[in-house]
Amino acid sequence: MMSNTPPSTEHIDVRYTAQLARLAITDAEAESFQRQLDDILEHIEALTQVDVDGVEPMTHVMPVQNVLRPDEPRESLNREDVLRNAPAQIQNLIQVPNILD
Repeated sequence: MMSNTPPSTEHIDVRYTAQLARLAITDAEAESFQRQLDDILEHIEALTQVDVDGVEPMTHVMPVQNVLRPDEPRESLNREDVLRNAPAQIQNLIQVPNILD
């Protein structure tokens, strides 16, 4: 029987997590996933030991630039040309299939 107690922060129980996600895993998968998860948590713990005093936080490793064109008003497409390419139209509008009943 699986426990319904939440895992501690030092150890995350793979079986408990799989139960929450409604996933059926075998014993071999549980052991493999548990080892992998424990390795990840060890790595995260090692990262918390790194001295980051004086390191400025950043959201990206490389500088990010906006590569979009300027938003300038211009002529719109011709309605007749657009409707001519539409697979179906109704009342001078493009007709699309219903997605909701």
